[in-house]
Amino acid sequence: MSGPATEGARPDDARRHNRGAVLRRLHREGPCTRAVLAAELGLNRSTIKAVVGELAESGLVGERLPTQRSGAGRPSLLVLPAPRAAVVLAVDIRVDRVAMALVGLGGEILGRCSWQLHPGSERPREVVTRVIESARMLAAELGSPVVAAGVSVPGVVRWEDGLVREAPHLEWTDVPLGELLTAGLRMPVAVTNDAELGALAEHTRGAGKDVDDLVFVAGDIGVGAGVISGGSVLRGADGYLGELGHMVVRPNGERCHCGRRGCWETEVGAEALARALGLTGRAGRGELLAELRELSADPSVTSSRLDEFTGWLELGLINLVNLLAPRMVVLGDLLGSVPDSVLASVEREVRAGSVVSRAVAHTSVVRSALGPDAQLIGAAELAFGPVLAAAE
Repeated sequence: MSGPATEGARPDDARRHNRGAVLRRLHREGPCTRAVLAAELGLNRSTIKAVVGELAESGLVGERLPTQRSGAGRPSLLVLPAPRAAVVLAVDIRVDRVAMALVGLGGEILGRCSWQLHPGSERPREVVTRVIESARMLAAELGSPVVAAGVSVPGVVRWEDGLVREAPHLEWTDVPLGELLTAGLRMPVAVTNDAELGALAEHTRGAGKDVDDLVFVAGDIGVGAGVISGGSVLRGADGYLGELGHMVVRPNGERCHCGRRGCWETEVGAEALARALGLTGRAGRGELLAELRELSADPSVTSSRLDEFTGWLELGLINLVNLLAPRMVVLGDLLGSVPDSVLASVEREVRAGSVVSRAVAHTSVVRSALGPDAQLIGAAELAFGPVLAAAE
């Protein structure tokens, strides 16, 4: 989080910096008193009073008495973000469905909708058209303008302009998604990989809220990873970092859609999980989740049925931890629904088998705290980035 404006800064620059710092604090952490803002941001009370007053005059924040009071005397007013003062659109495109939400300042979901996708039968422009129509419907129902959008896609996405270079499970290649949505929605649109947005969400609002070095592993039909390093998203050249599902772990294994054999994705993706559970390779997400819930209720059966799957998950995570040195690994999507016994085994083996994990006092392996909304929340945070910067 940004600290106080540095000494010697011009008054206007300092004012804008402090305004942005207060707004970001309220957006990410929620309501608090002026005294807490002053203490956390290292600003004096008169500066906080002026900044809060300016933000309130702009309609970006409000003040109210706390609903629960403690102690005698007059309670301090809470400063809270005004959700409808800045509303963004979040879109999470999956292989089998699209989820959308309008999210207000402070992270409150103000409206949402979703629909099923049929891979291979729906062309990208048809999806774009429906996203645009649904966005207009949500905005009309809310009655508030939408200022920006963030979009999550399960594929290789160019960060600069949102070009989907390849989303194999959607059967999309070189789709100018950012350009199409920017023109259709008539607002700034940022598009990036789903795992990156899962990492951003868990870092800002989820399991890794206080962790500056984490990896979010999205395990669904495909497997990808988003990386937070030093508190910032790590993107690599053109934003293509994160295709760790194509790390080869079993050279003579199953053929991957990328053309190689034994990619990690072929051993821990949805099809591999279905094989381990004795289901058909075409088992849907709902069927897989139901089977995992049933296994969780009977731990004695879990190890025997998921033993090989667990071993490949452990091997890939050990490689990942040795490579990226996170303090936390967050498992999302289907991987976040594995039984407790599997999660405990994975964390134990990662801690024992990774040199880096031992060096950094053990890397924790946890479930996503945001569940199926992780990428949607990440898409909203992606959209809010420039909105909050512009408010300074």
